[in-house]
Amino acid sequence: MSAKRLAAQQDVFLREVDDALRHDQVEGFFKRFGVPLLAAILVGLAAFGGYLFWQHQREKAREANSEAFIQAIDSLKTQNLDGAKDKLKPIADSGSDGSATSAKILLAGIALEQNRKADALKLFDTVANDAKAPQPLRDLAVIRGVGANFDAMKPEDVVAKLKPYAAPGNPWFGAAGELVGMAYIKMNKTDQAGPLFAAIAKDDQVEDGLRSRARQLAAVLGVDAVDDVVDERGEPLGKTKNGQPAADAAAAPAGE
Repeated sequence: MSAKRLAAQQDVFLREVDDALRHDQVEGFFKRFGVPLLAAILVGLAAFGGYLFWQHQREKAREANSEAFIQAIDSLKTQNLDGAKDKLKPIADSGSDGSATSAKILLAGIALEQNRKADALKLFDTVANDAKAPQPLRDLAVIRGVGANFDAMKPEDVVAKLKPYAAPGNPWFGAAGELVGMAYIKMNKTDQAGPLFAAIAKDDQVEDGLRSRARQLAAVLGVDAVDDVVDERGEPLGKTKNGQPAADAAAAPAGE
């Protein structure tokens, strides 16, 4: 019961007492309403107290989780994987909220570093299939799970699982697109891999290192992934409006 509702009940109670006093019906009023109303107020106070205690405990847990996360990240920076794992395990076991889900993904990464691939894949799968977990973290778990198991998967399965993410505008376009492109190469579909790598290379929302790799792969596959340099009118430098190289246009006869 909320504090607002409790206050409203108390207000009604006081008004009833006032009316009863004015009509000399105090005794009858308390006989009729005293016990149930007092019980309701006591229950309300207990419920409200319980709510405040729950809020306090929740805040304490959040503070403890934040501190543990910071310590775990510090341990990861120094390659103290076991220390990080000890800090993250209690958080991961605490539920499906953002901190618990993030802890599971970090634990999966630690498992990969420690050559415990099966444990990592199990954690990624747990997060990906947790309907209560934040969707962006579920998507990340799908992509990381495929990346960790790429060599053991059929390329067709990689494409089927990641193609929804491997589209321009999707937050995971770069990471998912790179894996889909590599799967296309394994399927001998270089005609699809090349343009995909080129699109990744030209997307300024994708991380620079990934764009650089995609640009190189596109070039190997014979696809130009370098953005044209344009002038102030938005036309590629070195070309005329119809796309003809400027030098060739200048050398062409005037009548052409």
